[in-house]
Amino acid sequence: VQLQASGGGSVQAGGSLRLSCVASGQTFSSYSMGWFRQAPGKEREFVAGISWSGDSTDYVDSVKGRFTISRDNAKNTVSLQMNSLKPEDTDVYYCAASSSRRIYRSRGSYGYWGQGTQVTVSS
Repeated sequence: VQLQASGGGSVQAGGSLRLSCVASGQTFSSYSMGWFRQAPGKEREFVAGISWSGDSTDYVDSVKGRFTISRDNAKNTVSLQMNSLKPEDTDVYYCAASSSRRIYRSRGSYGYWGQGTQVTVSS
């Protein structure tokens, strides 16, 4: 599966952004999906995940209540709505697909990655 992420940009603290990731090449609904982020010199970390059906989601504690992951299997799209953004959310964000239908937080569980999209939050 090929993944194409978009929607990054620059906002002030308290603002919102919506990231989207479009998949092609395989049956999108067979994959659980995740969003990760990475700062320079740091490891890529899990942000949010959603099961293949969309019935289950998972979030890292630092974004709970502010970020919402969703998917539209008819449009082969997974989105990350980010509200109340903070400067510490500044990172490059990546979407990823896992052939497991469960949500995993580990990077190794995801075999497919999109290109990153930069999110910059200024104070």
